[in-house]
Amino acid sequence: MANQTTNPIKHPLDENKASETKAVTVVNVAVAVIYYENQYLLGFRDGSQHQGNRYEFVGGKIDGHETAKQALIREVAEETGIDIASNIAVKLGRLHHDYGDKQVCLQVYKVALSAQQYEAHKHRKQGLEGQALTWVDKSKLLAGDYHLPAANKTILAWLRLPAQIAITYPLAHFNDADHPDAAWLQYHVAHLKQDAWVYIRPKATDTGDSVQQLLCLRPDIHAIVPDALTDRLTEALTDVLNSNEANEVSINRQIVASHLTQTQLMQWSNSHQNKDVSDCNNALNHSPSYPLIVSCHDAESIDAANQLAHMRLEQQLPPVIGMFLSPVLVTQSHPETAPLGWQAWAELAALADMPVIALGGLSPVMSARAEQYGGVAVAGIRQFFQ
Repeated sequence: MANQTTNPIKHPLDENKASETKAVTVVNVAVAVIYYENQYLLGFRDGSQHQGNRYEFVGGKIDGHETAKQALIREVAEETGIDIASNIAVKLGRLHHDYGDKQVCLQVYKVALSAQQYEAHKHRKQGLEGQALTWVDKSKLLAGDYHLPAANKTILAWLRLPAQIAITYPLAHFNDADHPDAAWLQYHVAHLKQDAWVYIRPKATDTGDSVQQLLCLRPDIHAIVPDALTDRLTEALTDVLNSNEANEVSINRQIVASHLTQTQLMQWSNSHQNKDVSDCNNALNHSPSYPLIVSCHDAESIDAANQLAHMRLEQQLPPVIGMFLSPVLVTQSHPETAPLGWQAWAELAALADMPVIALGGLSPVMSARAEQYGGVAVAGIRQFFQ
């Protein structure tokens, strides 16, 4: 592993070459979440190492002359013998973590192996540097069966994101029905895929009852709900379920994240920049019991999302687990909005410190293309229902 590098504390999460600016010493680390289907590769840290006697993802320190991706390729080859130079490395995000005795900046990438690569390495129990290696099932990894360093908790939250996220139709789409609320509910109960992740976005006031009914009638879905409805829905679902234990398990499984619009995000950012402590703390504590997913459309809002994500981690609040970045292509819902196009979208996505979800004029079959441009998932309305 390479020597420590120094980065300015203002933004220690730069993906490019390590900065020479003198400030706080930060160890920059490239992390490879290597997987094949539902099998994930973990190493095991020796007890004499920092954060020893813990499992870890493969990776190591970034040399001063390297980019994160260059370091990723080198470290994976040195530690495991796997050549990932031709594999697509999808950025999950960047994390700054203070262990007290050491600060680290993790630049995290997800790397899918081919069947041939997996077959060649699945029986290897020891890395090239002598560390133990093991392949683990994703469900057990996410369940916390493997003791990882503290900074990895957010990575596990990121890995829960699916490749596709459905978005509900707005209530106005059913205005021609005799009872729009009932029609909205009936459609989504019938057409959401089993175990789907869905951003519930009715785009109307006083729709909490319809959203609550959808969650009760489809307990299999994983819901992203508007921040304004999160507390109300949690309380309502608690009343519906029987025991306190069942409440907590069921609600936390069903409401997987709260959503902040770009407008809400920029309101928080403005309060933060103006040092309005009261407003800033109120916005920072949006849905303090749930992870957040935010919406962004430009570099300014992405910067605000990065600041929010960093501050929530500092305050030990649930992390920002994803960003809807849009519009990639022309959409039927907002035909007047100029699309970014894949190249400009990719340039913006590279600025984000959390996983980026492509949105706008897309279909589920575009998941692979989104990965090529730096996205972890695609989201949409019309083509995401069965």
